[in-house]
Amino acid sequence: MPIIRIEITRDGATVAQKAALVHGATALVADVLGKDPALTFVVIDEVDTVNWGVGGETVAALRARRAGAAC
Repeated sequence: MPIIRIEITRDGATVAQKAALVHGATALVADVLGKDPALTFVVIDEVDTVNWGVGGETVAALRARRAGAAC
């Protein structure tokens, strides 16, 4: 019974995109590991951009800086 956890920022994925992630991740585990799709669970966790960091900065700060630079 595989459990697949996907973490993304909470600001851009549509319902259709999330459904595609669930479908694709389930298919991948079935194809690669031979696991039963009916027993495969996918959890998508959405994280606020102020709680997600990369390169020593939050994603919110990085995006704000990029938006300011584009002006």
